[in-house]
Amino acid sequence: MRVPWAIYREDTHWVPPLLAERRDHLNPRKNPFFDDAEAKFWLARRGKEPVGRISAQVNHAHLKRHGDATGHFGFLEAEDNAETFQALLSTAEGWLREKGMRRATGPFSLSINDESGLLIDGFDTPPSVMMGHARPYYGDRVEEAGYKKAKDLICYRYMTDQDNSPRVATFLKRAKKIEGLVIRRLDMSRYQAELENIIDIFNDAWSDNWGFVPLSNAEVRHMGKMLRLLVRPQNFAIAEIGGEPVAMAFCLPNLNESIADLDGRLLPIGWAKLLWRVRVKTPKTSRMPLMGVRKKYQGGMTGAVLAYAVIDAVRKVQKPTGVKMAELSWILEDNLPARHVIEQFGGVAYKTYRIYERALL
Repeated sequence: MRVPWAIYREDTHWVPPLLAERRDHLNPRKNPFFDDAEAKFWLARRGKEPVGRISAQVNHAHLKRHGDATGHFGFLEAEDNAETFQALLSTAEGWLREKGMRRATGPFSLSINDESGLLIDGFDTPPSVMMGHARPYYGDRVEEAGYKKAKDLICYRYMTDQDNSPRVATFLKRAKKIEGLVIRRLDMSRYQAELENIIDIFNDAWSDNWGFVPLSNAEVRHMGKMLRLLVRPQNFAIAEIGGEPVAMAFCLPNLNESIADLDGRLLPIGWAKLLWRVRVKTPKTSRMPLMGVRKKYQGGMTGAVLAYAVIDAVRKVQKPTGVKMAELSWILEDNLPARHVIEQFGGVAYKTYRIYERALL
């Protein structure tokens, strides 16, 4: 977990992760990812000095859904040395072969529902909450080890002082004509049930997307516990038609902004600083990690209107709470309908993460 401190020592945009959170993330007794997956982790050392790290995962939930004999690698960090990258990747590949995998993709730390992809564009700004960072040489070293692009993930930046375009305004007017449509905030008195509704929409809306793996009930409960500090009811929009939840979107305060100077530590006074910054001072940036419309409405006018409506419901509460910029991420490069909606709101692509693949012969 401490390898990145050496790698990013001179990178002012890197945000040191909270070590306590990383320990829990890698703890099979605490992270329900491990209920249906297995993983192994390695360090690369030169003498006694750690110079790199990597993980390899066999996600049985992925295999059950896709049946593609694909394993994953993740947590890739290393010095600028082709030999180090080759050693790390080949070691992970060897373990995946032993597990019967015929293809490796990554990085996923640990799954596609966690930090995904390797940053290949947008090194000049810090990563948002639950997004990764990388040194510019990483992509070259991975490709030198025989990997090629599988899919790019696009991140958009939206400035909250922007006004809606006439096209967006037209869609929002149409929302008022949908019979029985109600857009509401999160009900904190039913917090867990509300999260289950949101993830149920997500699991349905994203089910046909590349690489999709549904979130389990255990993962939803875990997510709810981990994110509760960041949850603000007004930052959630749930669209219902006739009482049925059919679309959702939400933003989280950008925790990375609040922890950047804590050096990964919550003790002795990091907890106090973090609570004050998140609850009182509040971050000036946020991230929209999820937006979805149930599949039965996708491809038609009602689906498009629902997407515009839930994004706008979250968008218009950002500026009054002091948020100046929101990241909408991530979007598959070929998910053109979603990208079009975001661009209509004035979103500008500013970071790209790449998922790599290699056949394991």
